Amino acid sequence: QVQLVESGGDLVQPGGSLRLSCAASRSISSIAAMGWYRQAPGKQREWVATITRAGTEDYVDSVKGRFTISRDNAKNTVYLQMNSLKPEDTAVYYCNANVMAIVYWGQGTQVTVSL
Repeated sequence: QVQLVESGGDLVQPGGSLRLSCAASRSISSIAAMGWYRQAPGKQREWVATITRAGTEDYVDSVKGRFTISRDNAKNTVYLQMNSLKPEDTAVYYCNANVMAIVYWGQGTQVTVSL
């Protein structure tokens, strides 16, 4: 079992940057994959990025080249660096962890991109 706590969401202007953090309650070094999802108002939750235990990264096409996922096993934390933000990136961002085929979620952090 693992608890996840996201932070770093904020109001930012288009073109700006944010870094989201996902702190885990236990060591993440053995967790097979951790990822970020987002949910905009009135829309379904959407996968954004994943990083595996081996460090392999994958992204939805709409954020490729702008977002970077990373993990710091020593701090039990996964990050999402978001650059060149657009209004359509506005959403609640959720962290998740796949632990032995069970998926755990955090409570989410709000990102708003607006003038």
